[in-house]
Amino acid sequence: MIELCEVTKSHRHGPNEVRALRGISAEIPAGSFTFILGPSGSGKSSLLYLIGSLDDPSSGEIVVDGRPLSQLTTAQRDKYRRDDVGFVFQSFNLLSNLTAVENALVPFLPGGVGGDLRRRAVDLLTQVGLGNRLDHRPSELSGGEQQRVAIVRAVLKRPKLVLADEPTGELDSATGAEVFGHLRRLHEEQRTTVLVVTHDQRYITPGDRLLRLQDGMIVGGV
Repeated sequence: MIELCEVTKSHRHGPNEVRALRGISAEIPAGSFTFILGPSGSGKSSLLYLIGSLDDPSSGEIVVDGRPLSQLTTAQRDKYRRDDVGFVFQSFNLLSNLTAVENALVPFLPGGVGGDLRRRAVDLLTQVGLGNRLDHRPSELSGGEQQRVAIVRAVLKRPKLVLADEPTGELDSATGAEVFGHLRRLHEEQRTTVLVVTHDQRYITPGDRLLRLQDGMIVGGV
């Protein structure tokens, strides 16, 4: 599914160059649930953003489903992010003036939302325990409920890949475990490849794949 070939990433901060990733090479199989682990500053989020084509590597190549991301045109990259990738961020990124259903449907609004798609959004929100919160806005939802809306938004388009960056970072441990339970169930039902960046290893279960980073390099796992 995903091949990382000597991927590097450097950032400039004034006169200084910070090397976030230093020659990452790994393979992540389709349909897997993979945790990217490591301390703060190890390059975890940088790697996730490169795989999601939200940023470009300084060198090396990322291949998804046999397609080198560096060879995609701007239109193809937009399509890849829109159709193939679902993003779940720590900060939820919900729109304050929209209901739970409307927030789940945000990626589809430019092209129009039909009745079948809206019904599927309602079904998924109901599956994650929000059936009685469909018309509530983010300010009326708890942190865990907001993150469940974000997960539904990510998986509603049936993406090949879900990228989650510290999805439980703003949640208490009980709510975090609940959110992971919903994410895993949707992963199993849709057979989506899931990559999760986290510093918290409590949510890892047998069968999960691990990719450990430190100082921008792989130190264990896949």
